[in-house]
Amino acid sequence: MSLGKPAPDADGTHTPVVRNEYGVPQETGGLARGLSLRHIQFIGLGAAIGTGLFYGSASAIQKAGPSVLLVYIIAGAAVFMVMRALGEMAVRHPIPGSFGQYASRYLGPFAGFVTGWSYTFEMIVVAVADVTAFGIYMGFWFPDTPRWIWVAAVICFIGAINTRNVKVFGELEFWLTIVKVGAIIAMILGGLALMLKGVSYQPGTSAGLHNLTNHGGFAPNGIGGMVASLAVVVFAFGGVENIGITAGEAADPKRAIPKAINSVPVRILLFYVLALGVVMALVPWNAITGEASPFVQIFSSLGVPAAPSILNAVVITAAVSAINSDTFGAGRMLYGLAQQGHAPKAFASVSKHGVPWLTVLVMCGALVIAAVLNAVMPKNVFDLIASIATFATVLVWFMILLSHIAMRREIAAKGRPESEFKVPLWPIASYASLVFMVFVVLVLGWFPETRIALIVGVAWVVLLAIAYSLWVKGEGRTVHELTDETQLMKPVK
Repeated sequence: MSLGKPAPDADGTHTPVVRNEYGVPQETGGLARGLSLRHIQFIGLGAAIGTGLFYGSASAIQKAGPSVLLVYIIAGAAVFMVMRALGEMAVRHPIPGSFGQYASRYLGPFAGFVTGWSYTFEMIVVAVADVTAFGIYMGFWFPDTPRWIWVAAVICFIGAINTRNVKVFGELEFWLTIVKVGAIIAMILGGLALMLKGVSYQPGTSAGLHNLTNHGGFAPNGIGGMVASLAVVVFAFGGVENIGITAGEAADPKRAIPKAINSVPVRILLFYVLALGVVMALVPWNAITGEASPFVQIFSSLGVPAAPSILNAVVITAAVSAINSDTFGAGRMLYGLAQQGHAPKAFASVSKHGVPWLTVLVMCGALVIAAVLNAVMPKNVFDLIASIATFATVLVWFMILLSHIAMRREIAAKGRPESEFKVPLWPIASYASLVFMVFVVLVLGWFPETRIALIVGVAWVVLLAIAYSLWVKGEGRTVHELTDETQLMKPVK
C-alpha cells in the first residue's frame, strides 16, 4: 500500500522507502512515476480547454449574454482557490488517490469514501458529456452517420491509450493540448484581425466591441441570467482537479504541481474570457444558436475559407483530450479507493506497465452508457448531463476545501512544519470559496432545467451512505497516516 508507512515484511521488519532522483518515494509493484514536468503542465493546461469551452459555452452565452465573461472570472477565482488547496495537500502528500485519500485522512473514512466515489461518478458523467459532444462534432462532417458509432470508436481508442504506460497518456495529452492552445491563440488573433478589417456578420451590422453592449446591454438577462449560467460555467472547469491526481505518478510533484496550478488564472483569462470576448465581439450573442460549437458557427457565418472544418477538427481534438483525461482520473481514483478498502481489491492491481488496467476497463465500460444515450435520447442530452456533472464537481471541490481546512488546523494544533506551497489569503479565501460552492448547489435546485441534477446528486449521496454502512468494513473504516513529504524532497529550483 502507498498510504504512508510501509506495511511490515514477512519477517516483521519494514523495507526502507526507495526514492527517485527527486526524493519522491517509488512504489514497488505500484503506479509508475512516468509523468514529467512537461506532461503535468500540459495536462493541467489541457484540463481547462475542453467541451465546456468549445461547446457548452454556447448555452452559457444564451443565458447570460456578454456578462457571462464576469461569471467565468468569478467562478474561475473560486476554482483557483480549490486548486491551491489541492496543490498544498498534493505537495505535502504526493500519493495515488489524491484528494480521496486526503478527505479520508483529515475528515474521516466516510468522507474519503464519498469524495472518491463522487469524483469517479463526476469523471464518468463528464466523459459521457464529452463523448456526446464528440458525436455532435463528427456530425458536422458526417451528418447522416448515427452518432453512437463515433461514440463507440472513441471509447475503443481511449481504452487502448490508457492501458499503456502512463508516459503514453502524458505524451498524447501534451500534443493534443498543443493543438488546442495553438488553435485558440490563432482564433483570438484571427478574430481581432477580422474586427480590424470591419468584417460584418450580416448586412447593416459590424464586428467590434460594441456587440458586447448593443444587443440588450452587457447583461441582457440581468443578474438572473448570470446566475442561470453558473451550472454550465462551473461544468466547464470540471476536471481541473486532475492535476492533483497526477501527483501519484509525477516524477517531481514538488515542482510540477505548483507550476501547473499557478497557471490556472492565466488560462481562465486567456482561454475563456478573452476567447469568448472575441467570439461575442464578432457575432452578436443572441445570434449564437448552440446547435454547434460557437467557434465553428461564427467562422462559418463569416465566410472564412476552410475555417469551420479546421475549428471542428480542433474541437474534436479537445473532446478526445477531455475523454482521455476523464478516463485517467477515474481510473487512478478507483485505484486509490481500492488501497483504502473503499473499492474491490482487484482495482489496485497494475499491469507490467504500472497502469491500473482493470479500472480503465471499468471506465470504458461505463462510457458505453454514452452510446445508449446517444441512440435513445439524442436531443438535449448535453445540458442534462452537464448539470448532473456540475453537482458532482462542486461536491468534490467542497470536500477538497474542507480537507484542506482540516489539514491546516492540524498543522497549527500539532506544530508541524509549515507547507511549502501555501494557500494565499488564508483563511478568508478558503471560506469564501466554500460559500460559493454552496451557492452553486442552491442554483441547481432553483432552476427547473437543472433541478434534476440536485435530485440525482442528493440520491447519490444517500446511496453512498447506504453502501458504506453495508459493505465497507475493517480497513475501510481505518484512518491511514499519509507520508508527509514536506521539506524532504529537493527544493523547487
